[in-house]
Amino acid sequence: PAQHDWRRKAGQAIMTIWRGGWLAAGVLAGILWGSAAQADVVVHIDKSSQRMSVSVDGAPRYNWAISTGRNGYGTPSGTFHPQSMMRSYFSRKYYNAPMPHAIFFYYGFAIHGTNDISRLGGPASHGCVRLHPANAATLFALVQRNGPRNTTIEISN
Repeated sequence: PAQHDWRRKAGQAIMTIWRGGWLAAGVLAGILWGSAAQADVVVHIDKSSQRMSVSVDGAPRYNWAISTGRNGYGTPSGTFHPQSMMRSYFSRKYYNAPMPHAIFFYYGFAIHGTNDISRLGGPASHGCVRLHPANAATLFALVQRNGPRNTTIEISN
């Protein structure tokens, strides 16, 4: 129907522009089919200051208080990428504790929201990186929008 007619006309337009060059065709195809450019997201977690900074394409975007692992429960250091994401998750290991907007980056370790917001700014977790629930939702949406492959998580001591 109408949708197929639109796609046929778009295809004809691309073929017409193709004669003028590959670049123009690619640009038009991106516009017509809505392929958005994806940004590089860098999440930097500083365990010593208990802060997380987030930049997008090198521009600082967010800076939040966090909680990392308390004594006996270290948060791993290093460079990681999201392995999986769960909007609503409950820890099977720690008494079904809620972990909203969880971004898993290394085995069972995740960045996620917490209800224990009074402890943000100091080590308090079993190794995960805890955020205010609103900040966790913001980060989750940002990573989802730009893609886990375009997201780097850097954790330093």
